[in-house]
Amino acid sequence: MKQEWSNKWKSSSQPRKQRKYIYNAPLHTRHKLVSVTLSKELRSQLGKRSMPVRKGDDVKVISGSGKKGTGTVSRVDLGSLKVYVEGMTAKKVDGSEVQRALEPSNLMITKLNMDDKMRRKPLERKSLAKEGTARKMGKEMKQKEEKAK
Repeated sequence: MKQEWSNKWKSSSQPRKQRKYIYNAPLHTRHKLVSVTLSKELRSQLGKRSMPVRKGDDVKVISGSGKKGTGTVSRVDLGSLKVYVEGMTAKKVDGSEVQRALEPSNLMITKLNMDDKMRRKPLERKSLAKEGTARKMGKEMKQKEEKAK
């Protein structure tokens, strides 16, 4: 169990190994661990089920104590794998309010922040692949129609 983190790691049913994998994961892997489900509109539009959440995304809380609350992501903490949303606050004992840390699994992205070109790249690549598949399917359909005549 003293091994360092490895991307060739095979899954285990032991919770201690699951936790070790997450705790020792580097930042580029932790970024994927804060993936959030997409709304139905975004799913059909992008052809993806979930995406890593980023600052500026609009999210809706779908479970937990802040259920049905909405807001914009103000901060993503990759160290603790938590997301902070504007408007979701918790009251401290001294009366002051602080932002509540939310689990990414309890959120749903309703609007993506597309300011970053690196975030648009995979989505453009996916849409190009869809177009290529659609073209291929169109050609096959035309060939079938010609054979039928």
